[in-house]
Amino acid sequence: MASIGLHAGLLLAVVISLFPIVWLVLTSLKPRDGWLSAELTFFDQPSLDNYARVLTATEFPRWLLNSVLAAGLTMVLGVFLAATTGYAVSRFRFPGHRGVMWLLLITQMFPVAILIVPLYNLMAGLGLLNQIPGLVIAYMTIAVPFCAWMMKSYFDTVPIEIDQAGMVDGLTPFGTFSRVVLPLARPGIAVTAFYCFMTAWGEVGYATVFMTGDEQRTLGAGLQQFIGQHWSDWGLMTASAVLIAIPAGAVFLLVQRHLVTGLTAGATKS
Repeated sequence: MASIGLHAGLLLAVVISLFPIVWLVLTSLKPRDGWLSAELTFFDQPSLDNYARVLTATEFPRWLLNSVLAAGLTMVLGVFLAATTGYAVSRFRFPGHRGVMWLLLITQMFPVAILIVPLYNLMAGLGLLNQIPGLVIAYMTIAVPFCAWMMKSYFDTVPIEIDQAGMVDGLTPFGTFSRVVLPLARPGIAVTAFYCFMTAWGEVGYATVFMTGDEQRTLGAGLQQFIGQHWSDWGLMTASAVLIAIPAGAVFLLVQRHLVTGLTAGATKS
């Protein structure tokens, strides 16, 4: 009975979790304005009309390109900065070491909303409004502190004897980091890359404030064009949401095989 109750509870949780996704996909397959129908026949005359309208009658392809650029740059730069910062605070002791660690921790305590105004003024002063690089910098203020602390914790698990062995073989500290330690940190890098990508992918707050031009909008800001004061086009909204989820799922599939630990097991000799 306990096993039956456990599996029934898990099955109920799965159903509750999948229901919004299934509803989203089925609504996107309804004919144009079919979501207005009160009928529960979800599979009645499925149509790809909503997807066609999204890709041909809106600026969705442009928003997608902007989001890919912003998320890709945030992921690449975020991984580089987080990995180098995490390795530095993990391996070296320098003046201000504790202050840097506290800074990485404290910056995560500020809500994103209160950072919009100072970041907006900073971007305006630097001429980075309506620019992808400015949006990437704003995203890295969110992603890098958390990921650097996470990478520091991961590098702490890598035996320091590996670094010493690399230096004995003539590698510089950066050579030891890039050629010896970094390949062993693939699980941490995979998590960092995924977090940086998801921080920028589909983000709404910064994208809405910093990217006001029609051609500079990202997906998060662009989807707001489908919602008016007295109307909402749920056909376009649901189809766009499905298309937005595909790249995020693809990135997860690319990195999920690295989301394991223990790659350093047996890397040192006693």
